[in-house]
Order: sequence, then C-alpha cells, then structure tokens
Amino acid sequence: MADFLLAALFVTLVWFFSTGGILWLNRLPRELHQGAIVAAIPAAAAAFCGHLVAANETGPAAAYLAFASAIIIWGWHEMSFLMGFVTGPNRGPLDPGARGLRRFLASAATLIHHEIALALTLVGMAAMTWGAPNQVGTLTFALLFVMRLSTKLNIFLGVPNLSAELLPPHLGYLRSHFRVAPANPMFPVSLLASAALLLHLGARLEETGAALLFTLAFLGLVEHVFMMLPVRDADLWKWAVPRLNENEREGQ
Repeated sequence: MADFLLAALFVTLVWFFSTGGILWLNRLPRELHQGAIVAAIPAAAAAFCGHLVAANETGPAAAYLAFASAIIIWGWHEMSFLMGFVTGPNRGPLDPGARGLRRFLASAATLIHHEIALALTLVGMAAMTWGAPNQVGTLTFALLFVMRLSTKLNIFLGVPNLSAELLPPHLGYLRSHFRVAPANPMFPVSLLASAALLLHLGARLEETGAALLFTLAFLGLVEHVFMMLPVRDADLWKWAVPRLNENEREGQ
C-alpha cells in the first residue's frame, strides 16, 4: 500500500505542477515563446534517452524514469501546441453556419498537425522499445494521447463545462469550435472505458508501473467528470495563470 500511495502522490504532483508550469510558460509574452520552446528541446531529447534506457530495465526506479520521460516528451508537445507553433491549417473561428461533417472537418483542421505529431511520437516511442521488458513510458504516452483525444471529442460534441478560459489569447479562435451542451452520446462511453481500464490496472497495483498508470487514468477520469460539473477545474491553476479573471471567463 505504501508503494501505491507513493506512486499516486508522485503522479498527482507531476500532473498538477507540470500542467501549471506549461500554462505559466504559455502566458509569457509572445516574443519569449520561441526561446522557451527551443530551450525545452534538450529536456525532450534527454527524455527520449531516458525512455530508451528505462525500457531495458525493470523495477520501481525504471518505472518512475519511464513515466517521467513520457511526461516530459508530452509536455514539450503541449507547449508547441499552446504556444501556437504546431496546431493546424485552420487558425480562424468556426463559420456559424457550419454543421455536421463540415463543422467536424473545420474543427479538426485547427489541431490536426498537433495530433499527427503526437501519433508519430507514440509510434516512434513504441518502435524504440519494441519487445523491451518495461513499457511504462510508451503506455503512459499512449494513455495521455487517448485521454486527450477523448476530451477533445467530448468538447466538440458538447459538454457543460469547457474551461475555455485557460486558452491563451492567440488560440482564442478555438472557443468557437467548442460546444456547450448538457451531455453528448460519447461521454458515457468515455466513462465506461475509463472505468474498465481502472479495473484492469487496479488488479495489478502491486506493480509500480501499474500504480503510476492507474493514478494517471484516474486523474483523466476526474478531468472528464469536471466537464459535466458546475465546478471550474481551471481554478486549480489560478496560481499559474494570474491573469485568469472574470473578463477572460466571460470571453469563453
């Protein structure tokens, strides 16, 4: 139990402070963004090395290294998106008259380059460690990728709580592609899939890797639930986004 609690605390702290850190960096003046993303490249490169090294080792230390490496790689990709470097060909608001497939294609075009970059990175990480005994790094990145895709699809289909106030001004056009709705058909599917994954991982909590993935999946489930609650989960990161005020909220 102590090992599981340590893993859960580690993942929660990494999730909380890495998210806040990226949001803080993203709110720096635009002229500093290029320097920030370039400065983060050595960290991402080191994380790929950590991913490769950890994959060939077993034990708790290797699981933690693999998990942390995947988070750093993921964080670099998130910076590239939120800072506007890797998004998609469509950088404008949604046509109010767009419906159905037309709306989906227009919205997908706002972030398709980022999604492709994530998918290629996942394939690369899997290829680097194919057949290795420690797959925690690849599975961590895969879990983040699936949770992010589920979140984006739910937001596109419609949820009550968008937390769109966390978007930086230069990505403000994305708000028009979101939809506010009481619920959508995909949301219960997302919950059931998350619950099934938690049950699967929960049966192996004595393994450090499973405990790390279980906690990450649980946090992903919590983030999904927040989309349906009248609670602003964005308030968790007000310390990192000091300019998060009522004017920004009203702009969503």
